[in-house]
Amino acid sequence: MDSCGVMEDFWAVVLAGLKVWVYLIVALLMVPAMFGFSLGISETYMKILIKTLEVNCRCTEVREEGSMEKELGELRRSRPKSPLGGDFSLSDCFYFYRRGVEDIVEDEVTQRFSSEELVWWNLLTRTNYDFHYISLKLTMVWVLGVFVRYCILAPLRIMLASIGLTWLVIGTTIVGFLPEWRLKSWLSEWVHVMCYRICARGLSATIHYHNKENRPRKGGICVANHTSPIDVVILCNDGCYAMVGQSHGGLMGVLQRAMAKACPHIWFERADMKDRHLVAKRLRDHVNDKTKLPILIFPEGTCINNTSVMMFKKGSFEIGATIYPVAIKYDPQFGDAFWNSAKYNMVSYLLRMMTSWAIVCDVWYLPAMHQQEGEDAVQFANRVKSAIAHQGGLLDLCWDGGLKRAKVKDTFKEQQQKMYSNMLVRGEEESSHNSDKLPPP
Repeated sequence: MDSCGVMEDFWAVVLAGLKVWVYLIVALLMVPAMFGFSLGISETYMKILIKTLEVNCRCTEVREEGSMEKELGELRRSRPKSPLGGDFSLSDCFYFYRRGVEDIVEDEVTQRFSSEELVWWNLLTRTNYDFHYISLKLTMVWVLGVFVRYCILAPLRIMLASIGLTWLVIGTTIVGFLPEWRLKSWLSEWVHVMCYRICARGLSATIHYHNKENRPRKGGICVANHTSPIDVVILCNDGCYAMVGQSHGGLMGVLQRAMAKACPHIWFERADMKDRHLVAKRLRDHVNDKTKLPILIFPEGTCINNTSVMMFKKGSFEIGATIYPVAIKYDPQFGDAFWNSAKYNMVSYLLRMMTSWAIVCDVWYLPAMHQQEGEDAVQFANRVKSAIAHQGGLLDLCWDGGLKRAKVKDTFKEQQQKMYSNMLVRGEEESSHNSDKLPPP
């Protein structure tokens, strides 16, 4: 009897602790997130985190020369020493040849599809070879950080994200049964924003919005640079949008069908996505209704590592709608937001997000832009892309993000060949023209 009583008391204490834990989460995190205010917990956490990373920055040394010395030493061990003496060895040239070829291979396109290298270590797993072991103290700080991220932050974040997604499905399903009145539209927007804010708390997201007077309005199209699937959470934390995308099955399909009941999102079947005219028609019908939410589109079509903006697909710029550009810039020192889909599946990526220190980013709303007279869709898309790149401090590249999964299109090669051919023809014409002007002997 005594052992049974002890076990009952133990489980009673555990249950009471879980209740207190849930009450604290609801009171300190979920309720503030639902109504868009903060109790200062996130701000205090960020201050402590910044101080910790600043100390780590002072303790971490980047030794670029050590890497060269190590590689040259390995080369010299496999070659005979110069009979003339001195430190120079002819084999040193191979090191510089290799580095030169690496610089050529590591062009401005392919390096946009891998994680951005950091200036100094942020105490996360991802790093580069220039960071070296410094001290036992720094190692102990890293071990403590692993415990905090995986044993405290990760369970809390997974719980918040699960609650946010569950509420999104339940809330939008309930709102979907309401008649098409103005109240339904208001409730739908409130449910969407509330659930996305809870999910943002699940990522410890600190978002700085700039120029809110330029926020996208109904009847327009919001276009932004694309780094991660959580770009949607970042933007919808400050307003509601109509999504455009392909219909999915599984959990994603459940979310899509529930959201479509409460809000006019635009989901296409796989076969319909290939029909550009059908896609353009549905987008045009949506933006022509000024009561519907602005459409959120990422024209790059793939995730880029937040160091540049690559070519925008012209489809969303052909329908004549008002374009609201938005620039998103993440701070990589707190966590790598880039989704390298070739390396990580969605579950692995989300786990990396849940175990990072935080997601910190800036969002700039740019003034609305319209297609100018005599400007085609490609030129309009490039002008919008340049504005986003300039505002976010990103490189403006003309390359297609589709090169992430495909080879260079033949049209690019043909374009270079045509330019070279035109140059040759023009040179021959100028030579013959000059020869005609010469006086006869």
